Amino acid sequence: MLKTDLHQGWTVRSAGGRVPSEIAASRLPAAVPGTVHTDLLTAGLIADPYLGANEAGLAWFHRSAWLYETTFTAGPAAPGERVDLVFDGLDTVATVEVDGTEVGRTANMHRGYRFDVRHLLRDGEIPLSVRFDSALEHAERFEEQAGSRPRPYPHPFNAVRKMACSFGWDWGPDLQTAGIWKPVRLERWHTARFASVRPSATRDRLTVHVAVERASDAPLTVEVTAAGHTTRVDVVADQATVELHVPDAPVWWPVGLGEQPLVPVEVTLVTGDHVLDEHRTRVGFRDVRLDESPDEHGSRFTLIVNDREVFVLGLNWIPEDHLLTRITRERLEAAVDRAVAGNANLLRVWGGGIWESDDFYDVCDERGVLVWQDFPLACAAYSEEEPMRSEILAEARENVTRLAPHPSLILWNGGNENIWGHEDWQWKEALNGATWGARYYYEDFPALLAELDPTRPYHPGSPSSPGHDPEAVHPNDDRFGTRHEWEAWNREDYRFHDNFVPRFCSEFGWQAPPAWSTLTATLAPEDLRKDSAAFLLHQKAEDGNGKLDRGLAHHMAVPSDFAAWHWATQLNQARATAYAVAHLRGHAPRTMGSILWQLNDCWPVTSWAVVDGSGRLKPAWFALRRTYAPVLLSFQERDGRTVLAVINDRDEPWRDSARLRRVRFDGAELAEVTAEVDVPARSVGLIEVDPGLLAAAEPDREVLVADSGGLRATHLFAEDFDLRYDPAAVRAHAVAVEGGYSITVTAASFARDVAVLADRVAPDAVVDDMLVDLLPGETHTFTVTTAATVDGEAFAAPEVLRSANALNAPAQVG
Repeated sequence: MLKTDLHQGWTVRSAGGRVPSEIAASRLPAAVPGTVHTDLLTAGLIADPYLGANEAGLAWFHRSAWLYETTFTAGPAAPGERVDLVFDGLDTVATVEVDGTEVGRTANMHRGYRFDVRHLLRDGEIPLSVRFDSALEHAERFEEQAGSRPRPYPHPFNAVRKMACSFGWDWGPDLQTAGIWKPVRLERWHTARFASVRPSATRDRLTVHVAVERASDAPLTVEVTAAGHTTRVDVVADQATVELHVPDAPVWWPVGLGEQPLVPVEVTLVTGDHVLDEHRTRVGFRDVRLDESPDEHGSRFTLIVNDREVFVLGLNWIPEDHLLTRITRERLEAAVDRAVAGNANLLRVWGGGIWESDDFYDVCDERGVLVWQDFPLACAAYSEEEPMRSEILAEARENVTRLAPHPSLILWNGGNENIWGHEDWQWKEALNGATWGARYYYEDFPALLAELDPTRPYHPGSPSSPGHDPEAVHPNDDRFGTRHEWEAWNREDYRFHDNFVPRFCSEFGWQAPPAWSTLTATLAPEDLRKDSAAFLLHQKAEDGNGKLDRGLAHHMAVPSDFAAWHWATQLNQARATAYAVAHLRGHAPRTMGSILWQLNDCWPVTSWAVVDGSGRLKPAWFALRRTYAPVLLSFQERDGRTVLAVINDRDEPWRDSARLRRVRFDGAELAEVTAEVDVPARSVGLIEVDPGLLAAAEPDREVLVADSGGLRATHLFAEDFDLRYDPAAVRAHAVAVEGGYSITVTAASFARDVAVLADRVAPDAVVDDMLVDLLPGETHTFTVTTAATVDGEAFAAPEVLRSANALNAPAQVG
């Protein structure tokens, strides 16, 4: 097998549509892999769509066509030789020509393509071109033929196999990229090649399924080597299955439960003494199952790895950049590491994005981060007719095979909110009996996985109640399967979470703007207000700002000053995150999973992400890190009473004492009780709170505090707008230290949610902690890492050293 990359010498030019004249007249150097947007950016022909209102100025791109061209040299095929032109990914509606001859057409960015071009090879340079037509217009034509199907956004993203959020989402831009977005190469081979190699490992066994494509009827043998074992089998009817029993295999564990050993696997195709093809990968030896057994509450939804139940501490994952070809392994490592640092153990690859790159799954394998994998169908009805069905099944087969070796991949999920949508979103009348995707979720995907990957559990949709007719048991029923909790954000308040105890909550969240430095790098100074057109272009949620304000109004006054509003909404996101997560964890083992929407952003935007589009940590990330920690103290409401939940997700019991105090904001201790903490491993204990601790004489200036094992929980007796916080509760002193600055904060009165918004001083500045509650006389030292040299006292400025106190009155810092 001889593989030659074809990544050099490409150009791209307009091939149709209402393209601006200066662009239509240009033939540009094209990066491959790449997209037209990134080439136009490199050439300076379009403004950065992530800045200001530039996205809106690129709507012309949606109905444009583009032609990629290059030449390559490849001598004529030898007798018996096969030569294939291989594209790993084309985005999306493409026509491929070699030397003026059309060799194929594509309409699916989620799969690869292979074209036999041996008959087109000759001496000298051979022209190669790929024309991309409008994916939007392709989708509209498909709708005309197959009928329109319900979706939440204007563009028919469900009528073409392109990343759904390419067409815009409630957190993403509407850019509709086009280009050769994955590698392209020429492959020359003879006799036979691997058509697919599918290694699958359990705790003590490796099974490798091989399919071959032949160019002759020569006898073939497959050899597999892994963990010091080698086995050879003959290929029969173009198939082979190799079984290796590995009783001494090192066991792969999720992060927090053990190590993540990865074992190299070498698969070789031979005929006689000749090596024809090779495949190398890595596997992790582990078992996984999903417990959905019935119980007194309904039925469980508990992931079990190597016979250990895992409480899922998860985050939803979207593409790390809307312009996908800019995503590097280094960016993926940084993003996944932020999840791990936030104490997460799972990422859910959401169904409106892409099948992620091999790099993503490799990084998760190495970090021990579990992956919940959606099939890429989201929030819409999907045609089951041809050619859509064949495209969806072809991409599924290819990607299930590709991802099979990865131990991090723990669960397959049929799609996002499609079953729910069919029941609740007035689809049935609109469909009038038309297909909507049920066959995929209940028949096609289970059958495909039974054939290709029976080692992993499958869930028909998030949310859904497996085993129940959706018309009899609602897909979002909290007694079964998975639940999405969006009433809290959309119409209620974050305390609405108390109304439900789901078996597994796979989506919930709260919005906030990005970090200040991200905003100021994205918007002009005059646009730094929540009603500016540019700011609103970066707020994609329906009535997003209205929901932010109404969410604030439940707890605190809505600031009129933009900087204060920015801090208040970020703080409310952090509180909502902590409240919801603590609620879910506090109900284990009835609830066994929390997957927050969402970890990351694909551009600078107001969204539910805890890490913004520039990779900056929002306050909510720090709240998540604290509430996803192995041990947690949390005051919670149970049956009309306040209790202290002691959450212990460690392998050893938590035995300690807890000091509970009711304290006035000025520091006077009004009541105190010591309680014994004795919570078994992987358990939750509830400590009843003495009534005297809850009998606040002055609810507007008292706080209930619990301390145990270096952890703290606080409970207020009124909302912020009724509390008599001291706005000058803290003073701070900063000194330069190696790598940055140390800021020591001392409280003169109760200070709630103390934070240092370090990026307001230097864009690269990162603080080590945030949202700290301090009693009078207590201190906390924040460490800021930055390469900048600044006046250290800038970190004590009112707009940088923030707290909840200062939102009720003008901030003062001593």
